[in-house]
This record gives sequence, C-alpha cells and structure tokens, in this order.
Amino acid sequence: MKHCVRKSAALLAVLALALTGAPGVLAEGEQIQVSEDISVSADYDWTRFADDGITLNVYNWGLYISDGSDDSVDVLSAFEDLTGIKVNYTTFDSNESLYAKLKSGGATYDVIVPSDYMVGKMAAEGMLAPLDFANIPNFAGIGEEYLGWDFDPDNTYSVPYTWGTTGLIYNTTLVDEAPTSWAALWDVQYANNVLMFNNSRDAYAIAAKKLGYSLNPASVEEVDIIMEELKAQKSVVQAYVMDEIFDKMEGGEAAMAPYYAGDALTMIDENPDLAFVHPSEGVNFFVDSMCVPANSKNKEAAELFINYMCEPSVGLANCDYIGYSTPITAVWEQLDDDLKYSEIAYPSEEVMAKAEVFSTLPDEVNAAMDAQWSEMKSYEEGGSGWMVVVMLLLAIAVSFFNIWRKLRKKARDNY
Repeated sequence: MKHCVRKSAALLAVLALALTGAPGVLAEGEQIQVSEDISVSADYDWTRFADDGITLNVYNWGLYISDGSDDSVDVLSAFEDLTGIKVNYTTFDSNESLYAKLKSGGATYDVIVPSDYMVGKMAAEGMLAPLDFANIPNFAGIGEEYLGWDFDPDNTYSVPYTWGTTGLIYNTTLVDEAPTSWAALWDVQYANNVLMFNNSRDAYAIAAKKLGYSLNPASVEEVDIIMEELKAQKSVVQAYVMDEIFDKMEGGEAAMAPYYAGDALTMIDENPDLAFVHPSEGVNFFVDSMCVPANSKNKEAAELFINYMCEPSVGLANCDYIGYSTPITAVWEQLDDDLKYSEIAYPSEEVMAKAEVFSTLPDEVNAAMDAQWSEMKSYEEGGSGWMVVVMLLLAIAVSFFNIWRKLRKKARDNY
C-alpha cells in the first residue's frame, strides 16, 4: 500500500504537468516537484519500479549525504516518495573498509561510492558492473574535467559524485603560526596534539609529499622509505582517526589534523577557531564516484538512483549540506557565492597545479603498503617491541616475588 501511495503521488505530479503543456506530451525541461526543495526531470520514468517492492542497499561514506539532519533536505526520503523504491542506507569510513566488506562477500550492495583508485582496483578485480548510461541521462551534466581519469578512462563503471582535496585543519588558539607544510604534523612541539589519517593511502600520501615523492609509489622500496617516515611521526600523534576527527577538532581536543576539504568546512562552521590550509608541497585531488557492484540484484534500479543523485536540485542539496565540491555544472552555477568561490572547496589554480590524483597501484606495491601499514598500526597500538619485553619481564619478576613471599611466610608460620 505504501508503494502504491507513492506511485500515485508521482503520477499525479506528472499528470498535472502534462495538463499544463501540450496534450499528452511533457515539454522538454518540465519538472516534477517531489518536495519543497527537490524537483526532478519529468522526461524520465521515475516510477517504473514502484510496484516491485525493491529495496536498494546504498553504501556511502559517513556524513556524506543530505539526510534531513540539522534542517538539511532529506534527499533519500524524497527519492523513496518519488520512485516507490526503499533505500537501506549504511556508511563506511575508508575505501579500504569498503573494499574489505565487499571482498568478504558478507553483504550485497546496489550502489557504492568509492574513491578514484579504489574504483580502478575494484574494476580490475571484476567487482563492478559496467553501467548502462541509457538509464543515467543526467551523466551529460557532469563537467568534462571530472571524466576520463586513468582509474576509469571511459567512465565504464563510475559516475562522479563529489570531488575535493586534502589539507591541514588546525586550531588557531593552539597553533602559534598558520602551518604551510605537511612537516607541521611531525613537529614535536605538538606532541600528543596531532591527529593523523587512519588509512594507509592518505597517510602515505602526506609523508610522501613531505619528502618530495609522488603520492603514488613506483616501487616497494619507495613504500619502505615512506613508512619509515610515518614511524618517525608516531611519537607526535595523539590518535589515528577518520570520522572521529569531527568531535576531536570541533571540541578543541587536538591542535591540527590532515583531512578532506569538504569536512573541514563543516568543522569550521561548528568551531570558528578552526582554519584550513593546502600545504605547499602539494595535496591529493580526489573524485568519489557512484558505482554498481557486479553482484547487485537491482542494477537498473541502482542506475535510476544514480541518475536521481545527478539531478541538479539533489546535487545542490548534497553539496550545500556536506560541503564537498560538485562535478555537476548546473549545481556549481546555483551555489551561494561564499561556497562557489571558497578557496577551500574550489582551490586556486596554484593549488590544483600541485595536486595529484591517486592511481591504482601494482599488486606488489599495494600489498607492501597494506602490510607495512598494518605492522605500524599494530606496533603503535601494542607499544614498541622492547617495551613489551620489559613489561613481560616485570610481570615474571612480580610473579616470582609473590611466590617467594608466600613461601617465606609459610616457612615462618611453620616455624
């Protein structure tokens, strides 16, 4: 019954538009008003799955969609009202956790949002389905500068969702001078006051840029060099974080951290003491894209969802709420000037000239990075090797002392 009501509402909207235009024909560019803030093209059949009882499993980054919280537009409920398709929406915190979840086969998703290099990796491993762009006509609204990257040169598997850069977010009340280099994250004066990315690729990129290397290692030997630099940073790091950064930086619990520019805008809104800079050595430029896993049970409905996410009103709601930069030309044109011309969200040509995109690494290089990152994290979390040995010896000594004391007491009592 719920699906029927939704389908009827959408059909009534289409009928109303038809009656105001030519008989039986919708004029090109006509819109269906789904909610106060969301309207979609009437030239697309949004209701063709309304009676099929479909639930789409959508897997996205945390805090990465306008979901109705904090007075934002709820683009997911508008989609459900428009199409009669239910959305089961869950989140991940890194490309690596997304990959591990899908590789394990423990869950089936219909739409996922990996970053550039992970699109390439998953496509190479047969984990993504080629898209039918007849179901995604809004793809035509994506700016050409966001298409044709090495990770998916023909855009066979991916549709850009948002893009952005990395940089340094810092607390102006805890940092004497605005940092200009990634080296600030190694500065001992900020010991236990620095946060660091909790994923291998982003953390590696920062250390590589600090040393003047590409953020895309060409060999296992390069990985060895950069991982040593990350080990040297460990004594300064308070915590390795992903989404936890919001509470820590907004609450003034750390002096600085590397993170994504879109999230920096959100944190600065919450705490005006925060500021953001693109370090001089260069940054990562990334494109997050919508893809359909190869094992999706609802591929055409998933493509309908992707097309919906590329509607200008939906893209505008998303970018306005999450702060990330849009690849949709019509959305950028509608942004408020303070966001449209923000050097955080839309960096200068000077910043972009030094920016690098992650490429999909050779298997042996990727394996070395993952293995050494895990080793470093395990080492960090468990303490250094010599400390473990010392603690073990102390525990043995205390145990022998307690035994000796009991035996001595027993001997005295017997005497």
